[in-house]
Amino acid sequence: MNFPFYIARRYVFSKKSTNAINVISAISVIGVAVATMALVIVLSVFNGFHDLVASFFTNFDPQIEVVPATGKTAPADAPQLDKIRHLQQVAVATDVVEDQALAVYGQQQRMVTVMGVDDNFQQLTHINDILYGDGSFTLQAANLFYAIPGIRLAQDLGLGARFDDYLKLYAPVRRGQLTELADPTEGFVVDSLISPGVVFAVNQSKYDRDRLICSIGFARRLFDQDGMLSSLQLRLAPGSDLEAVKKEIKSIAGDKFRVLDRYEQQADTYRIMQIEKVLAYVFLTFILMVACFNIISSLSMLIIDKKNDVETLRNLGATDSQIRRIFLFEGRIISAMGAVLGVALGLLLCWLQQEFGFVHMGDSAGSFVVNAYPVSVHYSDVAIIFVTVLLIGWGAAWIPCSGKKIKI
Repeated sequence: MNFPFYIARRYVFSKKSTNAINVISAISVIGVAVATMALVIVLSVFNGFHDLVASFFTNFDPQIEVVPATGKTAPADAPQLDKIRHLQQVAVATDVVEDQALAVYGQQQRMVTVMGVDDNFQQLTHINDILYGDGSFTLQAANLFYAIPGIRLAQDLGLGARFDDYLKLYAPVRRGQLTELADPTEGFVVDSLISPGVVFAVNQSKYDRDRLICSIGFARRLFDQDGMLSSLQLRLAPGSDLEAVKKEIKSIAGDKFRVLDRYEQQADTYRIMQIEKVLAYVFLTFILMVACFNIISSLSMLIIDKKNDVETLRNLGATDSQIRRIFLFEGRIISAMGAVLGVALGLLLCWLQQEFGFVHMGDSAGSFVVNAYPVSVHYSDVAIIFVTVLLIGWGAAWIPCSGKKIKI
C-alpha cells in the first residue's frame, strides 16, 4: 500500500479540528468542478456551431475541388483534369466557371458572383435540399437560361422566388478595344436570365447574399471563357477513402492545380472558429487557475492543523519526503475529485441541451437558423480538459508543500 496516499485519503474525508478546513476543501472541489464544467460546456458549444456551419457548407460545397494553382481559369480539357474525371473513385465531376458581374433588376443593382455549373450539379451537391419556391433546379431549356439566386440576393434585388422580368448581367469585355467612348455599355457584355421559380439558402452570407447559379454555357459566354473552367468539383463514390483519393488526385494534378477538401475550401471560416475556441479555452483556463487557489488555502490550513500528526509520523520514521507527498496527494485528490465531478456535470448538461434544448438562441422562434444552442461533445476535448485540470490542480498543490512549509 502507498503509505502517503493512504494517509492523504483519510485526511480528505476525516473531520478536521477546525471546521473551516472542511468548508475550504469543499469549496476547492466545487470551484474546480464548476470551472471544469464550464470548459466542457463552452468547448462543446463551439463544436456544435462548428458542426452546424459544416453541415451548411456540405449542402453546397463539393467533397473535393480542383482549382488552378495560378490564375483564375484553366483549360477544361487539360490532361490532368481529364485523368481525374475518369478515376474509378469519382462518381460525379462538374466543371464550374465563376466570376464577378453586375446584376441589374428594375432599379436595383449589385455586384454578384456568377457561378456557372453543369447540369449534374444537383448530383454533385445537396442543392435540392436547400431550394425554396414552387419551381425546380433548372439551368437551361432550349435557348432560355435560368438564374437561381441566393435568398438574400433575391431579397436585395427585389426578385422573390420567381421574378417576372429579365435579370440583366453586365461583365467587362475582355478582348478588343473600345471605339465608342461615349457609350459606356460598349465595354460590357450584357446578357439576361429568367427565373425557374426557386432560390437557394445555404444560411451563409458569402453564398446567400452574393451568389447566382446559372448554366456553365451561359457563364462562359458572359465572361468569354469558352473551353475554360474555374474549378473542377468532384463527388466521390460511396465508400471511397477521401484522404487516399485526395492524395492520388494531388499526384495527378502536380503543381498546376490545387486540390481542396471541404475544410480547405472554407479554410478562413474554420480557422476563425478554431481561434475563437482556443481563446475560450485559454480564458476559462485562467478562471480554473483562480479556482485552484482554494486548493493552496486548503492545504496550507491543513498543514497547520495536522502539525501534531506530522510530528508523530516523523517520530514513527516517516521521512520529510513522505510527509510532503501526503499533502501533495491531498491536493491531487481534491483536484481529481473536482475534475471528475465537473466533467460529469458538463457532459450531463450537454446531453440535456442536445435532447431538450433548454437554452434558446433568442425569444422569437424562427429568428435563428436553430432555436437552441447547438452542442457537440468531442471526447478529445474532454480528455484535454481533464488533463489540464489535473496539471493545474497538481501544480497548485505543490506550492504549499514545497520548501520548508511542512517541516514543523
